[in-house]
Amino acid sequence: MIKPRLAANLNPRSAALATTTLFASFLLTACPSTPDGTTADSEGLKIGSLLPATGDLSSIGQPMLESVPLLVETVNACGGVNDAPVTLVAVDDQTDPNAGVEGMTKLAEVDKVAGVVGSFASSVSSAAIDVAVRSKVVMISPGSTSPVFTDRAKKGDFNGYWARTAPPDTYQAQALAKLAYQKGFKKVSTVVINNDYGVGFEKQFVAAFKKLGGTIVNEDRPTRYDPKAATLTTEATAAFANNPEAVAAVLYAETGSLLLKAAYQQGVSEDVTVLLTDGVYSEDFPAQVGKTGDGKFILAGALGTVPGANGEALADFSKFWQEKTGKPVSAFVPHAWDASALLVLAAEAADSNTGEGIQSKLREVANAPGTAVTDVCEALELIRQGEDIDYQGASSNVDIDEYGDVVGSYDVWTVENNGGLAVIDKVSPE
Repeated sequence: MIKPRLAANLNPRSAALATTTLFASFLLTACPSTPDGTTADSEGLKIGSLLPATGDLSSIGQPMLESVPLLVETVNACGGVNDAPVTLVAVDDQTDPNAGVEGMTKLAEVDKVAGVVGSFASSVSSAAIDVAVRSKVVMISPGSTSPVFTDRAKKGDFNGYWARTAPPDTYQAQALAKLAYQKGFKKVSTVVINNDYGVGFEKQFVAAFKKLGGTIVNEDRPTRYDPKAATLTTEATAAFANNPEAVAAVLYAETGSLLLKAAYQQGVSEDVTVLLTDGVYSEDFPAQVGKTGDGKFILAGALGTVPGANGEALADFSKFWQEKTGKPVSAFVPHAWDASALLVLAAEAADSNTGEGIQSKLREVANAPGTAVTDVCEALELIRQGEDIDYQGASSNVDIDEYGDVVGSYDVWTVENNGGLAVIDKVSPE
């Protein structure tokens, strides 16, 4: 439970916290390096965030950008970690793999952080993770869901320096396929962004939908679009060809809106249900796609899935978040909070402010056995008293397996006639 005394001690944070101000404030408080270029363990825990303040996923990234500093603020108000305040350095990954590599390099080699919350886009995390691993920086993503990370972890690529608080698309693809089949769709086509997230999801979805008895009408020639393409007219035509009953569209918001708008303008999307995923789960997305000539939202009636939050801490966190930001909890905010919490709890448990220390205790604080605890300050105090803990998060129970994965639940959402998003059901992987 979030303690009332803790909330009273925290400084109010504007709900519309400016990203540039956030970056500047934390960079100014960054701990100095020692003469040999390393960060002394005694200087206090330093963590980073590598999240999309700009770019294709900025509409989803902005709320997460508030979640991480709020966790740091909360922890510092109840004593910090290892008897010192936690410092946060925030970097905008621009939803771009190149910027992600540059950002992670800066965080690891210049700022000397021990852990990083991020990234959100699988393509960015995939590009940045090798920098983190070789620098012995623990990277916990609140939303990179590509199955590629599980595959690489099984090969031993990450050495325990990778984890995520959102479940891999191995599960979400199965959940979306199950939803499609439950809705009576037997013939579906796919269109995906051509990166780790999109292609990984597509392959899992196709296999799951066929297993249920469905047909993928463009299986032999899957539609994958370049996120840097100037126009997406050809891809829109291809995605809706051959009379599918539904189109499973695995997109990012900015480019995905262009594709779906092009499909409407060509008249190919009429009477076809669009099935969406977490990459476009944003209140802004229906407006980005636009309206019909008579003022209706093009996406009205679309269905989608998104990793839900069902952790023991969710109710208390939601109340706390509303009080601090004036907004309801949106997608992946609980996942970002939990990723941040795990970094600080593991550092406290290791009695070390290094990446090696966090790596050594990450699964121990996340998993049983131990005292089940939902409040991060209470968890820190229990660790200080020498107790083992089993952190129960807001997103889930965050039981991290040997490959850095968690198993989650999925919300079913729809686009309403007024352009709003509504969660209408839940669906489990097959």
